[in-house]
Amino acid sequence: MLVEKLKTRFGDFVTPGDTSRGEEVIIIPRARASEVFRVLRDNPDFAFNFLTDLTAVDWLEREPRFEVVYNLNSLTLNHRLRVKVPLPGVEPWTNSVVELWDAANWLERECYDMFGIEFRGHPDLRRILLYDSFVGHPLRRDYPYNKRQPLEAEVDPVTNPRHMSR
Repeated sequence: MLVEKLKTRFGDFVTPGDTSRGEEVIIIPRARASEVFRVLRDNPDFAFNFLTDLTAVDWLEREPRFEVVYNLNSLTLNHRLRVKVPLPGVEPWTNSVVELWDAANWLERECYDMFGIEFRGHPDLRRILLYDSFVGHPLRRDYPYNKRQPLEAEVDPVTNPRHMSR
C-alpha cells in the first residue's frame, strides 16, 4: 500500500523491493534520496517520524556494491518502511539525513567507520568505534580478517585528552 502511494507520487524511480515478513521495501536512487526522505517524513500520508535504524550491506561481487538501508517507522500511523539506497563501489557516498532524523547522527558515523560510506552534509562525520590510525573498514567484505593494525598507546583522557579526528 505504501509502495503504491510512493510510486504514484514519484513515478518509476521508486522500485519495490522484496517484501520481508510483511514489511514493505523500496529502492530509490541516490540522486533522489533526499527528496524522497523529506516527503516520507513531512507528508501526512506517510508521517515517518522515527528512524529506527540505519545500516549498510556490502555486496562485494556486484555493482552497485553497497546498499544503505534505512528502517523507518511512523509512530502516529503505525506503519514501517525499509528504504534501500544503492551506492557504487568506486564512490560510496550519499547525502546525510541527520537534518531530518537526529537519530541518524551516530548511525551514519558507524556506517562511515565500518564500511567507509561517506554521508555528505553530516555535521560531524568521523570515526566513532575505531581509533583514528585504524586502516580500512572492517565490515567490507574484502577487508582481510587477519590484518594487523597499528597499536595505540593507552592515554588518560582526563590528563591528556585526544584531539578530534576532523
